[in-house]
Amino acid sequence: MYDFKDKVLLITGGTGSFGNAVLGRFLQTGIKEIRIFSRDEKKQDDMRHEYQVRMPEVANKIKFYVGDVRSKSTLKYAMKGVDYVFHAAALKQVPSCEFFPMEAMKTNVIGTDNVLDAAIDAGVKCVICLSTDKAAYPINAMGMTKAIEEKVAVAKSRHSGDTKICCTRYGNVMCSRGSVIPLWIDQIRNGNPITITEPKMTRFLMSLDDAVDLVLFAFEHGTNGDILVQKAPACTIQTQAEAVCELFGGNTKDIKVIGIRHGEKIYETLLTNEECAKAEDMGNFFRVPADNRTLNYDKYFTEGNVKRNILTEFNSNNTTRLDLEQVKAKLLSIEYIQNELNGIENIAK
Repeated sequence: MYDFKDKVLLITGGTGSFGNAVLGRFLQTGIKEIRIFSRDEKKQDDMRHEYQVRMPEVANKIKFYVGDVRSKSTLKYAMKGVDYVFHAAALKQVPSCEFFPMEAMKTNVIGTDNVLDAAIDAGVKCVICLSTDKAAYPINAMGMTKAIEEKVAVAKSRHSGDTKICCTRYGNVMCSRGSVIPLWIDQIRNGNPITITEPKMTRFLMSLDDAVDLVLFAFEHGTNGDILVQKAPACTIQTQAEAVCELFGGNTKDIKVIGIRHGEKIYETLLTNEECAKAEDMGNFFRVPADNRTLNYDKYFTEGNVKRNILTEFNSNNTTRLDLEQVKAKLLSIEYIQNELNGIENIAK
């Protein structure tokens, strides 16, 4: 198991919901330092003051670095002395990336390449890149750039020396900043109907704690070049909206269907059929090892590998489907929902 005692952890995009979840999990452990690397000085200042109030005894473990993953020089500076990296910086909003695909490429692809180069040069022990279910069978610019991010990470892993590089692929992280549940809560409180895109659309359900658990699983069990996937449950958008209505006093009869947005799928995939050919079932997780064959394909005209796993595509239509009561229970287990129900301000919103 990886020991974080007296270690330095850097989180790119660290002012987001994932960064806050990591701070909540690690700050009061024996970790030496957590570096928050992001380009938004206002969010960093808000986070600095928040943790000085909430956890004054350990807030000095947080160090802030203003920079952009598009800039190698700022990454090289921030990476000095770092043991581990969680690479969470990304452009994640599907419609925004559809309108500005080159911006998504600069952050999600080139930015990842910069992070990995800086980490390898600095002798970082392990880098975990956060990816998305939209990278599997991608149809939108966000998914396509995250799919290339995964390819960049796997390619780098072949020549990364002592730096282990893994990817973790997520479904929807409930209540993360920019996700739909905070929007629905605001709509209910403002007396407006909840808006949903397509009632039959299915999505994986993961909490921020699940997201951190997956990263830690990759640290402990992943090998260089792996993609790790958690076996998340799913539900329909209709069921999820009804659950939020029942918890926050909304009227399910007022749910308004507005239609699918730019680049959205009816269901998402966490593990493709092609990946299933070599994936390893690890209980609550799947591991997809890197294909480390060389570019010399000559021998494959006479030699091949007929062995194939019996796994099939893992998607939000064929995973465990949660009903209304199960979704409500899942929501009630999340600190954000508990705080909203109790009228407590959330820092990760």
